[in-house]
Amino acid sequence: MIKGFKDFLLRGNVVDLAVAVVIGAAFTAVVTSFTTSFLEPLIGLVGGGGVDGGVFEVDRQKFTWGSFVNQLITFVLTAAVVYFVVVTPMKRLMERRAAGEEPGPAAPTQVELLVEIRDLLRAQQQKKDPLAPHHSQARGGPLHEGR
Repeated sequence: MIKGFKDFLLRGNVVDLAVAVVIGAAFTAVVTSFTTSFLEPLIGLVGGGGVDGGVFEVDRQKFTWGSFVNQLITFVLTAAVVYFVVVTPMKRLMERRAAGEEPGPAAPTQVELLVEIRDLLRAQQQKKDPLAPHHSQARGGPLHEGR
């Protein structure tokens, strides 16, 4: 039951959803605060005009290119942090998990199991009476008929 729940949680689509909703929303608030507090004033200074910089007018229409640049930087920073903090470690975890699930040695066949059981029974029989002949050897043995 726990393994099934673990498989469900570690499936790619559930992890992507968690990244998009939880981490993305939380970190976007931090990046938005950073860009509003530091980048908007810088863009204003570069664009000329202080805080109102990054705006130009054509026929009394304002084009706020500084706001667009600010949102673009916010998006790039958010995407970079989500990728390097969440996606990359999750990808490594999935690769390690996949490497650990490689199939082990093949299960023995029925014939191999029967031979092993026969050998164990013979060993057990010899411990009880080491001088007595084995039934299977005395009569030709039912296990040896097919060989």
